[in-house]
Amino acid sequence: MLTIPPALLKLMELDVGAQVTLSVERGKLVAEPAMSKRKRYSLSELLKGSAGMKKLTAEAAWAQDGEPVGREIG
Repeated sequence: MLTIPPALLKLMELDVGAQVTLSVERGKLVAEPAMSKRKRYSLSELLKGSAGMKKLTAEAAWAQDGEPVGREIG
C-alpha cells in the first residue's frame, strides 16, 4: 500500500485505489500507473455512432410493447 497525496494523484491522472508499479532508478523510487492510460474521447468521437444507435433503437421499439410472455418481470 502506498499513500499518494491527492495533488499527485491528479497529476498522474489516477484515482484512489489505482494500481502502480514501483521501481528504483538511480536510487530514486519511481511510481508509474500499472495500466496504460485510458484514452480520452472527444465529444465528436463519442457522438460518431449516435445516428446508427438512434436508428437501431427505433427498429427495436416494438420489443417494448406487449404483455410478458414468460417469467419476465413486468
